[in-house]
Amino acid sequence: MARTTGSHSDITGPRVRDAALRLFARHGFAAVSMRQIATEVGVQAGALYNYTPDKQTLLFELMRAHMVELLEAVHDDVGASALERLAHFVRFHIAFHHERPDAVFIAYMELRNLEPQNFAEIEALRSRYEAVLEDILRAGAESGTFDVADSKIATLAVIAMLTGVNTWFRTGGRLSLTAVQDQYWDMVRRMVGAAGGSV
Repeated sequence: MARTTGSHSDITGPRVRDAALRLFARHGFAAVSMRQIATEVGVQAGALYNYTPDKQTLLFELMRAHMVELLEAVHDDVGASALERLAHFVRFHIAFHHERPDAVFIAYMELRNLEPQNFAEIEALRSRYEAVLEDILRAGAESGTFDVADSKIATLAVIAMLTGVNTWFRTGGRLSLTAVQDQYWDMVRRMVGAAGGSV
């Protein structure tokens, strides 16, 4: 299939993914056609198939890339106290996701559009990330630092709470990102029954 003059795979491939990310986040996966993505990139519709076999694969690869990047970026110092580890996780999660609003929206809202095999792979990656927080909460409960009845439920609740920042926080608003991180850390600390103290 013919490519637009000047199109190169190392340039156009990332542009296809960036355009799909924006369009899926803005309009929803089901409402976006391959033709719309091609128009956004500036190539013929048929040329998209040089970069992805279909729209489903494009969605899956966007989600997988986001989760892989997240897993590579998260760091848990198991030698630190549970309180320090949890504070670090809270601040990391908010900052990382704030920088990637479209990827975060797609990662949570478009799971329903993944085919079963793709869904299973993304869920496995999500579970690996959730396990980082669950390990922190479990360690804190075992040491008496946290009062957590069910570490799995607490993990899901904390992640949902932190990810929710993306729905309302905007740079330049009343609060700085650091102020939001501090306030959410205080709320999470109280949620897990941890005593006060600066971390």
